[in-house]
Amino acid sequence: MKRVAIILTLFLILSAARRVHAQDTPAYGAAAADFTKTLTITQDIVEFSVDNLGNIYVINSDNQLKKLNSRGDSLAVFNDVRRYGKIGSIDVTNPLKILVYYRDFTTIIELDRFLNTINTIDLRPLNILQAKAVGLAYDNNVWVFDELDARLKKIADDGTLVDQTTDFRQLFDTVPDPGLVLDRDGLVYLYDTARGVYIFDHYGTLKTHLDFSGWKDFNVIGKNMLGRDAAKFYRYQQATLNLQEEPIPTAYQGASRIYITPMVIYVLKKTGLEVYSRK
Repeated sequence: MKRVAIILTLFLILSAARRVHAQDTPAYGAAAADFTKTLTITQDIVEFSVDNLGNIYVINSDNQLKKLNSRGDSLAVFNDVRRYGKIGSIDVTNPLKILVYYRDFTTIIELDRFLNTINTIDLRPLNILQAKAVGLAYDNNVWVFDELDARLKKIADDGTLVDQTTDFRQLFDTVPDPGLVLDRDGLVYLYDTARGVYIFDHYGTLKTHLDFSGWKDFNVIGKNMLGRDAAKFYRYQQATLNLQEEPIPTAYQGASRIYITPMVIYVLKKTGLEVYSRK
């Protein structure tokens, strides 16, 4: 009886370990075979993002932002779409503080979980007149890459400058032109499709530059950097310095955007948003 109990305990421990590993490991390449399509959202969607609770935020061709649950049911709508023009990007890192960035007006709207406006940050009084990369910082301030000043800047909710890096023109022969900034696990990633990824610490000190150019859908999960091109998925494991390449499965080909999480893969096509869940 004791032996049976020991074997059962070991089995439960190993099963739990496999579940934890699955939740921490991004599903890319061959691992996509472990996923099956569980949902297709046939709406007008031109862009989307997903928060850590599984809620899906979609932008349609009329520039309307909607929040859906994991089943595709509508939870909230942000209708103030005419004041600032076209939405440049959204950041849903914190589901309680969603950033909606309007590049034409260099203005950031902060929304609560019901997509109600809770704050507005106009970057123009800071003389930030041109910026593509905007993202939430670990301390709930906002990272902004000022293209004209060539600096990564941290902005508070009241629109004041909290911190900034050295002028990039002093650091690099060619100044990066990032379209994305991500704050993940103590590091800040700037991704430039032409020049690759630049990694900084929270104090603005450059840690490294990796020439992973030409990637689409760049993301960071744990210590894994993810990206793709038209034919392949890429995963770079920072701990091992190992770059893995896998062909994109046929089911995902032709997608305008692919978003990977450890348990779900989201694939945006002309016919709608397809959701693949781990079996």
